[in-house]
Amino acid sequence: MKQKPSAINIIWLGMVLIATVTAAYTGRMDDVTRASFESAKGAVTLAIGLIGPMALWLGIMKVAEEGGLLRIVAGWVRPVMVKLFPDVPPDHPAMSAMIMNMAANALGLGNAATPMGIKAMQELDKLSAEKGTATNAMCLFLAINTSSVTLLPLGVITVRAAANASNPAAVLIPSLVATCCSTIVAVFMAKMLAGQDKALRMSDYEKTDDAKKQKEEKELLPPGINGRIFIWLLIAAFIGGIIYQIRNMQTVSLASSDTLNAVSSWLIPVLISTFLIFGYLRGVKIYEALTDGAKEGFSTAIRIIPFMVAIFVGIGMFRASGAMDIMIRIFSPITDALGMPAEALAMALMRPLSGSGAFGIMSEIVNQNPDSFLSLLVSTMQGSTETTFYVLAVYFGSIGIKRTRHALPAALCADAAGIIASVVICHIWMG
Repeated sequence: MKQKPSAINIIWLGMVLIATVTAAYTGRMDDVTRASFESAKGAVTLAIGLIGPMALWLGIMKVAEEGGLLRIVAGWVRPVMVKLFPDVPPDHPAMSAMIMNMAANALGLGNAATPMGIKAMQELDKLSAEKGTATNAMCLFLAINTSSVTLLPLGVITVRAAANASNPAAVLIPSLVATCCSTIVAVFMAKMLAGQDKALRMSDYEKTDDAKKQKEEKELLPPGINGRIFIWLLIAAFIGGIIYQIRNMQTVSLASSDTLNAVSSWLIPVLISTFLIFGYLRGVKIYEALTDGAKEGFSTAIRIIPFMVAIFVGIGMFRASGAMDIMIRIFSPITDALGMPAEALAMALMRPLSGSGAFGIMSEIVNQNPDSFLSLLVSTMQGSTETTFYVLAVYFGSIGIKRTRHALPAALCADAAGIIASVVICHIWMG
């Protein structure tokens, strides 16, 4: 039985062909040509730049996994995750990795969330009965990622604070409401569009997993009393440092740019140290475990290059041809009637395609008038949606998925819901 081409095939082909036809009328064929080469080059450069972060975070995930942290965290939210992902065994490493990825996204830790998401995809692929085809669990996980459940959009708040907005953190509630709406739609559409996957061999997994747990328990050698005292002294010293910094910041507004930057910069080192301390106290050989996990980062970064090149070239050609500007002019009457300014429409169309492009549009608008409705709207869009095509290329590319099934339609529906919810909540918020 022949399989229908997935939506990404049609969309990617459409972007390239529409860009070429549009350039024939706009006279931007040279720009489109340059964009195709520059985009391909940029994709490879970005993929190579991901090697370091991937190696680091996959190594840290390995430490947490061997220490049992992922199983502990998975146990806290297992009832909800089991209902969302019935095809994934509750004790499988994929469940824990997905939870850690969602937690990192919720805290706005993009650098940590991506490697954790790739780890989750790799574990989900081990459960796949048909390699190269996205399972229902993969499609749902990607849709949830593109809905961007973010509790602390620190990057957006920092930009607003730097632009001297009267209330930089005003975007918190609107972003939370919008991202909840997009997540609900993501789950609903992924479930509605899901087909029936082949049954998983649960018994084989359970035997393998039990043997693995027994092996790990034998290898864990917790530190002695001196090692534990050393760690607790360091923790006490760190708490003292926090108290010292709080005293120095008493005269500084909690919404100031310096304070927000400090919060954002502290999250990553604290997260890394927490994972490593947990692994050390559990008896994990942290250096060996980290380097073993880091090896996966190199092969993964190379594996995603072809997928990123394809996506980046299509997006680059589409933007350079002027097709994006034409789409904005076509849809402006409709969006104006819905209360969305044309500038916000440009942001809405750019967000699923280019994270840097959308961030640039948002920053420019916020700097022009940080307290305007338009500024709040684009800030909410930035904080409540994700770069869908980039996430799809990286996550699916990491495991060689070519047939994406309903992942892209579900993700785009979530994006649309996030944009609409952003417009509605911002009107209510400033009304």
